[in-house]
Amino acid sequence: MSVTYVPLTPAQAEFDVEGRLYSPAYGDVYHSPSGALGQAEHVFLRGNGLPERWRGRSAFTVCETGFGLGLNFLALWKAWRDDPQRSAALHMVSMEGHPFAREDLALLLERYAPAPLAGLGRQLAAQWPVLLPGLHRLEFDGGAVTLTLGFGDAQILAPRLDVRADAFFLDGFAPERNPRMWELPLLRDLAKLAAPGATLATWACTGELRAALREAGFDARRAPGYGGKWHMTVAMAVVAGGEAAASPDAGSRHAVVVGAGLAGAGLAQALALRGWRVTVVDGGRAQGAPAHAGHVAAALTPVVARDDNGRARLSRAGSQRALARWQGLPAGAAPTVCGTVQLERDAGRSAALEGTLEALAFPEQWVRQVNRDEASALAGLALARGGVFFGQGMLVRPDLLIEALLAADGVTVLPGKVARVDRAGAGWSVRDAAGAELARADTVILANAACARAVLAESGLLDPLPRVAQMHALAGEVTLVPAAALGGGPRCIVGGEGYLLPDVGVGCVAGSTYVHGATEARIGAEGQRVTLDKAAGLLGGGFPDFEALEPGSLQGWAGWRAVLPGRLPAVGELPHASGLWLAIGYASRGLSWSALMGDLIAARLAGEPSPLETDLAQLISPR
Repeated sequence: MSVTYVPLTPAQAEFDVEGRLYSPAYGDVYHSPSGALGQAEHVFLRGNGLPERWRGRSAFTVCETGFGLGLNFLALWKAWRDDPQRSAALHMVSMEGHPFAREDLALLLERYAPAPLAGLGRQLAAQWPVLLPGLHRLEFDGGAVTLTLGFGDAQILAPRLDVRADAFFLDGFAPERNPRMWELPLLRDLAKLAAPGATLATWACTGELRAALREAGFDARRAPGYGGKWHMTVAMAVVAGGEAAASPDAGSRHAVVVGAGLAGAGLAQALALRGWRVTVVDGGRAQGAPAHAGHVAAALTPVVARDDNGRARLSRAGSQRALARWQGLPAGAAPTVCGTVQLERDAGRSAALEGTLEALAFPEQWVRQVNRDEASALAGLALARGGVFFGQGMLVRPDLLIEALLAADGVTVLPGKVARVDRAGAGWSVRDAAGAELARADTVILANAACARAVLAESGLLDPLPRVAQMHALAGEVTLVPAAALGGGPRCIVGGEGYLLPDVGVGCVAGSTYVHGATEARIGAEGQRVTLDKAAGLLGGGFPDFEALEPGSLQGWAGWRAVLPGRLPAVGELPHASGLWLAIGYASRGLSWSALMGDLIAARLAGEPSPLETDLAQLISPR
């Protein structure tokens, strides 16, 4: 579905004469004057048969239209916490076209959240994401409670959700104030998300709404209302949109991941966090060469595009997921949020760049335009041009990151080079070149970069995957520059044609080369000449010690990229081989894709709402 990009318009905090939070855009208040907690409990919880309906279940999923301040979510979360018979997991997916900025949300929750919800409200505000369109996954109570926020128009978001909802909370502004939130097309899209037995509740109660719900696929009726309202509406899905996603029982929650690089490590962590046992089989470790060993620093910087295309949306989602997943890792392994100055390719592109940022209307703390002087001040050294500054640009140490991810409880790493996979009952057997079994599980995920193509071919599974068959390995190297040669080095990441990273204690990494048709990935004078020239092109001059560096005399790191046509990865279950998954083709963006793709696959396996919209998942599906 092609949709013209619409920038996100944040909510404005205003108040009516009675002091109630008010939306000037819709001329309506945000919650019942009789009390938000009472309304949430009467209308949305009891209207959906909660807490009784989640009891004895492995998971329960709610889909909401209109998040507002999140008081319904907080009431739901509290009720779940208070119920000793609660489901093992609780998921909510909520769409909000006009979200509040974090500072406003925190202040408003302090003012409006009833005392029983105040502590939970502070937890919500602490995790509240930057206001960027798309899906944002928040996790609470050790991951047992997830909140997937969809920022944007519900009419665009709802058809892109991958969720099986057990209950629906319809809580937009009043139908006469915001009619599109209650119209048949959106209700039909919601009905397609309904799990068997799904229910729906809303405070709104008009004959037109009940008729639209019935036409959409819900059996709707009136019920006693709350807070002076005579009636509300409750409903049940007549025909479920699909089977409820079933989470595997504890005994079958074992996955074999082939490959212990950024892809495999991201998967291992994502599955382990959900209680899975993970066996990681890695060929590099069998040869004494772990992936990214000696790769001391790399950058994770999102991209922007004027039309906010799939690549830009995936990049943004990957950056956000990496920060959420990795910021709690041990020192060294956790990313350093230092920001990235991304220089324009030439000085003449300033107007086009300004137009792009104006069209996107992203928050300035996330991305803003900077001239040469501002860019140089941010970097702490003279730069050649201006460009854009990404406030959340991250410096990552890949060698330490991978080891920290693989150290998650439940993860075992086995040295061994996988040559093929064979069907073994309901699952798969992973075998080496001699035919010896290395591991087996119902779920096997190939995350071994370009080597996956040979495994698929040897297993007779490559023919239905023409795009994967075109995957190739591309060599590249980075160079370690003494920080003293750059006056201590930049304070933030400097990118453009090549990149230059802050000092990580052993020097500043400059990169990188792209070598087609290479037979080995190695460090050499030719490659160092390229990386040093690229770094020089980013700098404004005045570094004689840097200019005197001799290519071939420096340390560095060399490795491989697995590249697919279009430079997007292939991630998902193989349609012709159930239980066998791919997470390959990360190209130059292994850090961008690692956490996101790990969570994408793990969420599907665990029966959770997807952290990625269906149109983006389709872009990267194996084919």
